[in-house]
Amino acid sequence: MSEAASSLESLLREALAPVEPPADLIERLEGALLSITEMAADELEAWELSAMRDPRNWARPAAAVVAGGAAGSALILLRARRRAKERSPSLDTLREAAERALRDLSRETRRLLD
Repeated sequence: MSEAASSLESLLREALAPVEPPADLIERLEGALLSITEMAADELEAWELSAMRDPRNWARPAAAVVAGGAAGSALILLRARRRAKERSPSLDTLREAAERALRDLSRETRRLLD
């Protein structure tokens, strides 16, 4: 019985071992999020107000707003997190760290909106 438990434990340890993500995962994710954000912006740019009188035409712009907003928000957070990891660890107060995070988020938001 102990041999079976040992075997099961080794199988679980092997199955639950941490896996390192590919090195270019963040770049691919950032590219995909940027592409979705740009496609949503293009869709909204092509939007005609005169066509919005008919509620059947509301689906595409609404989907573009939701998809673009979600992708843009994820892109902002991804870039801010990467920038935070690049900084050297120091003994900051909680307030300084929060202020820096808010500045990073606002900078990335402005950069995406421009």
